[in-house]
Amino acid sequence: MTMLSIAERHKIILEALNKNGFVKITDIAQELGVTTVTIRKDIKILAEKGLLYKVHGSARATNPHVVDTDFKIKHACNMEVKNRIAAEMAKMVDSNDSLIISSGSTTYTVATHLLQNATLQNVKVVTSFLKIATLLSESESFNVIQLGGPVRHTSLSTLADESWGNFDFICNKFILGVDGIDAEFGISTSTIEEARLTQRMIEHSSKTIVVADSSKFGQRGFGRICGFDNIDMLITDKNAPAQMIEIIEDAGVEVILV
Repeated sequence: MTMLSIAERHKIILEALNKNGFVKITDIAQELGVTTVTIRKDIKILAEKGLLYKVHGSARATNPHVVDTDFKIKHACNMEVKNRIAAEMAKMVDSNDSLIISSGSTTYTVATHLLQNATLQNVKVVTSFLKIATLLSESESFNVIQLGGPVRHTSLSTLADESWGNFDFICNKFILGVDGIDAEFGISTSTIEEARLTQRMIEHSSKTIVVADSSKFGQRGFGRICGFDNIDMLITDKNAPAQMIEIIEDAGVEVILV
């Protein structure tokens, strides 16, 4: 390979970021035939120019760290995509199913689609999300268990970790909304408390299905939930980065693009 100039290396790094949302230092060094020290220096220069965000061992197109955002703000974002994802998820729910549904704007949209399905009967729903419990309780088709505990004002959900000690059950599907999907960090949410509760929910379900639009890719919430090997299915939109989808599928996860 012909020795590349600094400008050429920078162009290749930025093009990879634009395509995939992230680059690993070791991968780009191997591809370009240079040392990892060289690529670290390149990434430092690009970060100082505000062209990327440096993370240990890699670089991202934007700051990957998620802040805890109010539900109303989240709910207003990407609604057309969330509706497509929610409609796909809702088709997988049958009468007599038992569901755990996490908090989140996409999971709430799933709940609105479930409520519109007049054929569903005797669906059991366990949730920490006050708005989902209230919504689905309007219909006799749903038997809702609202988990108790302190209420988070931003997410309108309860931090119900201790409540699990009062229940001895397992649900056949867990519908999970997340704040971040990252190649190295796995799936995450904005707080440690929410992450711990979600881990308990995974333990109490036979199948974990993540519903998340493509804006969540390359993002990292403060609380890590788990790696990709702990989830069974991901429903997202077609704008999700192809390299990330390949990594997730290689972990054994079924991916549906809508």
